[in-house]
Amino acid sequence: MATGGEKRAALLRQITEEGGFAFVASAEKAAAGDLRAAEAAREMAWEQLHSSPRAEVGAAWRDAYALACLHVAGLRAAAGDRRAALRALDMGLIMGGGLLRAELDDAIAGLGRGEAGAVPVADGDVQRWEEGIAGGRDLDDVLKLLPVNSLSCKQIKRRSCISLEAFIRDYFLCESPVILSGCIEHWPARTKWKDIKYLQSIAGDRTIPVQVGKNYACAELKQELITFSQFLERMWSSDSANLACVAQHQLFDQIKELHKDITVPEYCLAGGGKLQSLNAWFGPHGTITPLHHDPHHNLFAQVLGRKYVRLYPASVSVGLYPNTESMLSNASQVDLDNIDEKEHPKTAALEFMDCILEEGDLLYIPPKWWHYIFLQEVHNAIVLTILIIHDVSIIRLVET
Repeated sequence: MATGGEKRAALLRQITEEGGFAFVASAEKAAAGDLRAAEAAREMAWEQLHSSPRAEVGAAWRDAYALACLHVAGLRAAAGDRRAALRALDMGLIMGGGLLRAELDDAIAGLGRGEAGAVPVADGDVQRWEEGIAGGRDLDDVLKLLPVNSLSCKQIKRRSCISLEAFIRDYFLCESPVILSGCIEHWPARTKWKDIKYLQSIAGDRTIPVQVGKNYACAELKQELITFSQFLERMWSSDSANLACVAQHQLFDQIKELHKDITVPEYCLAGGGKLQSLNAWFGPHGTITPLHHDPHHNLFAQVLGRKYVRLYPASVSVGLYPNTESMLSNASQVDLDNIDEKEHPKTAALEFMDCILEEGDLLYIPPKWWHYIFLQEVHNAIVLTILIIHDVSIIRLVET
């Protein structure tokens, strides 16, 4: 197994072969203690990451960015600037490749939590957090906020902690959605994450990527890099254009302390596949996931809050008017909050399944099932969902 030094040397040789002579020169100066050269190397790698679509950026340059972040962090930490060092390491985890990931994790652990992790939480925020988690609206009030005909068609079946064998036989092989209740009550997250001060102490000073906007399909959507503390502060924002949500980010790979508070459900063993990714969706009321489908078996774990979910089977896809652009072909053109019957005349008559997902529920969504998620004041607090994507390829269920 290659040592850290051997990995770095091999990486620098590869970057040299790709013409990155300036980066290599700056990286070598950074290794000798030159902070300005370290920052220059990080900037060069950053430019490479944004010079082409992400899929086209070579793995070497992502690893080069991580290396530069390690240099910057080490020199910043030596100068006593823990906050800047931690931000550099988080950026390396978020944007860098996998070659030096273990070194980034070790460097973060070496910094400890420090004073920045114990960001003071205002009493008002604590009260709003606790009231939101404990609160909720009457069903009649909820229905006024949901899309037309919600909870009037077929409810998603609910089962209590069935065996893995029963799950495979009755739902997985049949590709039928189901809510599995009471299966994650043993998770530390179910109690610890109700305490906003705990979340602040664990992750308050960590830099994370957030999406800002009502949903990922809106034209005004943008991405920002902010600390977890800043994100929590935005939970109480009344500005809908400033809504921030952690979405499609492998938060648990980045912040190991949060990963310790959950476990992967045994239902992910179904079919002998592999765990594709483990993502966190963390956001306030007012966020919406538009109608779309995914190619994998999805298992949502609702840790805090409640949300409305609507599902349509793949068999009715034509009536949901999939986007004609290849990049968005898994997304519907239909706005369920305001269906245009002239543009999309088939949608309103389609049957669907839906539910209000409660705290502690697991929701299984089979491949290619369309789903829409509505968080606008269904629960007047945070909504935290862990999305476990299971990629299975067996004779009956071949992934394409």
